[in-house]
Amino acid sequence: MQNLLSWTLEAIREENSDFSWMEEYRFEWTPLVNNFLEHILNGQSVFILTDTPRKWFGDYIQSKINDISKNRPFLPFYQLSKLFSSLEEMQNIQDLQLLEDMLDISFPNGYVIWYIGRDDSPYTKLVFKKDNSFLWIVDSQIQNAFHLNGNDSLFDIKLLQLFKLFDGSLSEALYGNIEIES
Repeated sequence: MQNLLSWTLEAIREENSDFSWMEEYRFEWTPLVNNFLEHILNGQSVFILTDTPRKWFGDYIQSKINDISKNRPFLPFYQLSKLFSSLEEMQNIQDLQLLEDMLDISFPNGYVIWYIGRDDSPYTKLVFKKDNSFLWIVDSQIQNAFHLNGNDSLFDIKLLQLFKLFDGSLSEALYGNIEIES
């Protein structure tokens, strides 16, 4: 069984597109992915949440994560904004607490939030309250988050590359081909 860091390096190098930029970031990436995969393998649901400019990417993740051609178990990934249509209207802490209470009741095995976006989005009030959130933060440096430069001319391509890398690691973890450390 291969460790996640070694597998990640091999996956980056095997990618036909220009993905070499990710080699230097793999040490930041791997612990975050390891933690996220651990929650998924322990049966927790995943809520995908993006800021408005990255809404298309949330739709993309949702359409690809349980693609039947992957020949793997379907996983509980949901777009939080589609599950709870009033999410954009929530402004205060009390509303967020009520939402968290509903999610805790509805998902007794627990849940993790996968957030892609800027740290000044209204959604970050909810995201930052969860210690186990999987964060892809744009244009800011936040602890326990993967940082992305929103001004990068290849930004959208990098998002797609990162999803492909994550999705591959998810498949490998599900089939027991990589070691996920607790």
